[in-house]
Amino acid sequence: MFDRLGRTAAHHPRRLVIAWLLLVAVAGTLALTGFGSQGLFDRLHSGEPRVPGSESQEARTLIEEASDDGPSVTAVLTEVDLTDPETVTTVGRAAAAMHSRLLATDGVEAVTDAFAFPGGLESEQAAPFVAADGDGLIVTVNLTPDLDSADEEGVHALVVDELTAFGTEIGATTQISSPTLITEAIVGQMEDDLVTGEMVALPISLLVMVVVFGGFLAAGMPLAGALASIAGGLGVLWGFSAVVDLDSVVVNVVTVLGLGLSIDYGLLIVSRFRAEIRREVDAELADTAPGRRRRHAHRRDGAVVRAMQTTMTTAGRTVAFSALIVAIAVGGLLLLRPDILRSLGAAGLSVVVIALLSALTLVPALLAWRGRRMVRPSILMRIPGLRLLLGRFGETAPARGVFSALAERVQRHPWLVLLGTGLVLVFLASPLLGLQMRNSTIDLLPPGTEQRDVIETIERQYPMLGQPPVQVLVETGDEDALADQIARIDDVAGVDPAQPVSEEHMLLGVRLADGIDPGGAEAATVVESIRDMREGTGAGADSTFWVLGQAANQIDFTDALVDGLPIAVSVVVLATLVLLFLMTGSILVPLKALAVNTLSLAASLGVTTWVFQEGHLSGLLGFEPVGGLESYVVAVVVAFGFGLAMDYEVFLIARIKEFYDGGAHGSLAGDNDAAVRDGLQQSGRIITSAALVIIVVFAGFISGELVVIKQAGFALAATVLIDATLVRMLLVPATMTLLGHRNWWAPRPLRALHGRFGIAH
Repeated sequence: MFDRLGRTAAHHPRRLVIAWLLLVAVAGTLALTGFGSQGLFDRLHSGEPRVPGSESQEARTLIEEASDDGPSVTAVLTEVDLTDPETVTTVGRAAAAMHSRLLATDGVEAVTDAFAFPGGLESEQAAPFVAADGDGLIVTVNLTPDLDSADEEGVHALVVDELTAFGTEIGATTQISSPTLITEAIVGQMEDDLVTGEMVALPISLLVMVVVFGGFLAAGMPLAGALASIAGGLGVLWGFSAVVDLDSVVVNVVTVLGLGLSIDYGLLIVSRFRAEIRREVDAELADTAPGRRRRHAHRRDGAVVRAMQTTMTTAGRTVAFSALIVAIAVGGLLLLRPDILRSLGAAGLSVVVIALLSALTLVPALLAWRGRRMVRPSILMRIPGLRLLLGRFGETAPARGVFSALAERVQRHPWLVLLGTGLVLVFLASPLLGLQMRNSTIDLLPPGTEQRDVIETIERQYPMLGQPPVQVLVETGDEDALADQIARIDDVAGVDPAQPVSEEHMLLGVRLADGIDPGGAEAATVVESIRDMREGTGAGADSTFWVLGQAANQIDFTDALVDGLPIAVSVVVLATLVLLFLMTGSILVPLKALAVNTLSLAASLGVTTWVFQEGHLSGLLGFEPVGGLESYVVAVVVAFGFGLAMDYEVFLIARIKEFYDGGAHGSLAGDNDAAVRDGLQQSGRIITSAALVIIVVFAGFISGELVVIKQAGFALAATVLIDATLVRMLLVPATMTLLGHRNWWAPRPLRALHGRFGIAH
């Protein structure tokens, strides 16, 4: 198969490149415009991650099904002195006119503010709509339910314009919020962060690859594959958005994954092809038959064809193997209950496939098209200041060098390296002991943004209108006794009067004591205490109720992760063990890889916890700590990080196995220590280069504004950094040296199985 792919790329490079250009054009246009329909970013939504079948989700569904309210638009008006009688008269007159205009608008159902009640500001009902400091008021407009999307969009725009005009008329500062505006703010910030991340990552990645390959031509190949993968991935996500609700965070996280994998795989393919074409050209130069050296017509250039076939049967096979393991790791998210994780799993699988296809077709086609030009010195080599640097790093790895020397040092003191590296990783992982997971909502937006300011102003100045942090949906008739029992729980400041939801259900709002974080540990304890009342005595044991809110949703999300983890981990671990066994013929190498990668992941999550939960480096990275890590970020980092770690494991082990089976540089086949040194020497430059590029990619997204994207980018960058340095360069050579020939051991029946079904270069 891979040999055939190599021949196809060598014989038909232009056709493959043109096919990819067409695919990129169609996918990119589809994602941006939808060909006249909605583009991808217009179809995204945002909100608390939901867990189908959970208690909080059941309550939310009952409330939504019972509600006949349409969407609402809220205006918060400040710098309006409602203690001044003249101002009150002016504002009341303008409010009456605003009411009349809005209520005459098709699609507006109700307008509510302090002047909408008989008696005006003197009415008890008006008090919640006046700012606590008397310096402002709030206006809520409810739209007619069941408007179609186009009509709702039009009415929403008219209401926003009318409320803005009202604020201007009374000389107030106006801030407007609605579910639509909040979603637009989050999605818009996601889009801005995506562009910012790519603008930072792509130029720096190109610069790194220019140094690695010694010129723009070779450096541009992986980048071309990455750009094609991004466009193709966005097109696939557009397709997903047509059938499922796609959270805005999915686009950024999956795009980063596709970008990183494409560059990783492209680097490996380009590096191997350059080594092979150089070998072919050197062999021709050593041949005394000049006729052979002059046959450079592209399709008849045997050197290019042979180099590409060798590249695809070695590096191409490794890339396919790696992508399969990454796909399995990402696919594990499909086995978990939360919708956002399933969306990430499905979209991630698609992007991995696209990254693989671009690495196995587009990049080889570009290489074959350029052919022998890939070994020509770059024009940059003519610049004196760059010649030394590019000459040092731009060529293929020599037989002996810095990585083989590093391996030799590790092999002289393997126990010391093993224990030292292990202790460092355990130390880095230690902050995980205090990990708190959160599901943020408006906290996703950076401080100072309008939508976040509106919500915070409502919570501070209009506490009776703000949504209580904990809510209890209870069957009618049980609400009063249950409210009395809830009010006696520690950290509960009070329970709002029950509000009817339907004939069967009432809603209790539970207010927490001042200073308690709605998504923090104290709020979670309150939720657990309310739920535990079912097992005790009193009203709680005799009532049917559901608890919802941010803390309740976080608990349900975490429980869903814990419940789904055993089967997801089992499937991923079993599949990884089988695939690595088929590649190596060993039982110990796959087991060791799982153990080492688990420790590496724990270390990266520990560092991320130390930074984002405890607030270290918040000034440098430009974020406000929210007291924990986003729940789905933890799941994504485990899945994607495991896949990326296995990526580098496959790159390294494939080369070590290649040398162990065939020998090289004067060493004999079966020489384990020599294979480790040679494998690290030949793959170390690519692993560190790929890691550096992918760290740049992830770091580019740390420069964005949304804390969830910062967390994901930082955690994945830390994963790659730790894995490519401490793990691949030190821990793996140390363990493989200590195990010696036992690295490649397997029971006799499994050896026979590998002999029949094993995958080898």
